[in-house]
Amino acid sequence: MSLHETFRALREHLEQRVVGQSALVERLLVTLLCDGHLLVEGAPGLAKTRAVRVLADSLEGDFQRIQFTPDLLPADLTGTEVYRPEDGSFVFREGPLFHNLVLADEINRAPAKVQSALLEAMGERQISVGRQTYALPALFMVMATQNPLEQEGTYPLPEAQLDRFLLHVRVDYPDEAAEREILRLNREEARAGHRGPAPAGVEVTRAEVFAAREAALDLHLAEPLEAYLVELVMATRAPERYGEDLAGLLEWGASPRATLALERTARARAWLAGRDFVAPEDIQTMAPDVLRHRILLAYEAEADGLTPEALIARLLARVAVP
Repeated sequence: MSLHETFRALREHLEQRVVGQSALVERLLVTLLCDGHLLVEGAPGLAKTRAVRVLADSLEGDFQRIQFTPDLLPADLTGTEVYRPEDGSFVFREGPLFHNLVLADEINRAPAKVQSALLEAMGERQISVGRQTYALPALFMVMATQNPLEQEGTYPLPEAQLDRFLLHVRVDYPDEAAEREILRLNREEARAGHRGPAPAGVEVTRAEVFAAREAALDLHLAEPLEAYLVELVMATRAPERYGEDLAGLLEWGASPRATLALERTARARAWLAGRDFVAPEDIQTMAPDVLRHRILLAYEAEADGLTPEALIARLLARVAVP
């Protein structure tokens, strides 16, 4: 089976087990192919945890879920040195971050020190405890979730830390047909639970993941499209160039990380689609999730009810497609 066929089978398996969230499934696979991390925002019960768990079950690797709470400490993530009285030495005990796929559930419920410990591990791919530095697995991906409904007792992620996430995805409720399919799937799983766990539908090895990443990087990106994606990011820094009505709407534009993320995610999406080239639709589809958390609206724009999504849609409509 070719790499494309393997990942097509993986995508079909995920969409069968995570009903009504095809966009989330695609973003998960794009993030995996880009060696990045994903922030997912949505109401409870929208299969956020289920999606990453099903993905972990389909990969050669291990999975760890961390429930973030206000009393969590950085050592609860990274691990700590334990004293051994029998010989007077200290031994490092690895924390839950030493896994391949990590679900940071409700990340905005933990204080800043804990969030920083996680984001440092995401950025540096290593953990420092005392005088020692420990490398994280080569296959390491974090999916963090946050609940937009309850803000009491939460610690919102600062914009500079949000920038570390490759994508910021917002998930919504499934439609009626998907809801009925969820009912059917739940009944099947409840019956199967009495007979023992069902076997995984797909098994993707780490070598296949690394090979797919290399293949996505080799996709052809035409120079006009490269200039187009750069212009989209630059438009967030000077939106007034694309209309007087956009002047003063943004406090800060997207950082160079946005350019890098948009290029890589567009390549990954094109590769998942089975193409050997990047199309304008790949850039346009990924732009909202790449830029959403990397721009800061001005106070007046927020007061007028403008959202980052609406502003990004205006820029996409006004930046000329080659």
